[in-house]
Amino acid sequence: MLPDPVVPPPKIGLALGGGAAKGFAHIGVIKMLEANGLTPDVVAGTSAGSVVGALYASGMDPFQLQEKAVALDETSIRDVRLFSGGLIQGVALQDYVNAQVGKRPIERMRKPFAAVATRLETGERTVFVRGNTGQAVRASSSVPGVFEPVTIGSYQYVDGGVVSPVPVDAARQLGADFVIAVDISSKATGKRPDGMLGIVNQSISIMGQRLGEQEMARADVVIRPNVIDYGSADFTRRNQAILEGEKAALAALPQIRAALEKLKADRLQAARAEAAKQAAARAPQLPPCKPRSRWNPLGGGDEACAPVAN
Repeated sequence: MLPDPVVPPPKIGLALGGGAAKGFAHIGVIKMLEANGLTPDVVAGTSAGSVVGALYASGMDPFQLQEKAVALDETSIRDVRLFSGGLIQGVALQDYVNAQVGKRPIERMRKPFAAVATRLETGERTVFVRGNTGQAVRASSSVPGVFEPVTIGSYQYVDGGVVSPVPVDAARQLGADFVIAVDISSKATGKRPDGMLGIVNQSISIMGQRLGEQEMARADVVIRPNVIDYGSADFTRRNQAILEGEKAALAALPQIRAALEKLKADRLQAARAEAAKQAAARAPQLPPCKPRSRWNPLGGGDEACAPVAN
């Protein structure tokens, strides 16, 4: 009997969705996953998810993330330019993220990281996996009508939530075998959203809802923190959002563990089948046995041979 082949553990990917101030819930999810031995190997983020994802991929642990969240001054990441119609320029957010990650480009992060944005000229999804981290996060977070579009090279970019509200496919592109998606997007609940940011975020969520559902169906597990009633610009509830992230991740742990065990079992079975196939291919091929006759009743003498099927 062949010994079991060595199968590497699944590479876990974390796909963090957009949702403005609701993004603090991502920190709670990360805290609970790590506390239970489920440390993501790769991280992809859209909009608010790209902010948390960049800081996490840079090497911060969940408690450092929480400290940054508590200390964050909302005015330090908002730079309104009156001559552009009161839109947020986004340079302050870019500078904040670059300062937090030690000015490291995306390709030098501790964990593979991707920020997802939308190319304004074509509507294409763009996955940034190299270059200026803060600039990529700024592009991913540039909510249309609230932030100015970001020019990178010869193109302009806006919020990734338009085309990829929860970047499951980007996490797969980073090499993830098992993707945990975190959905904090607004849903059309019949209630009127508060403020311009809330209106725009809900509009983006409605536009990207069908695309988002299709992409989230490709995740192995989807975690949905209960932050649907939180305002998109409400930074005062950051601690509650973190707690909701913890609670949602804790509730999802049995599903995550069961899905991971199934994936491991499936991969082991596939590896066993491949090992048996290769062993059979390496085995020496015996010549066919000679047909029996009245003069040669044994049909093959003393030499080893493979019986011929009738």
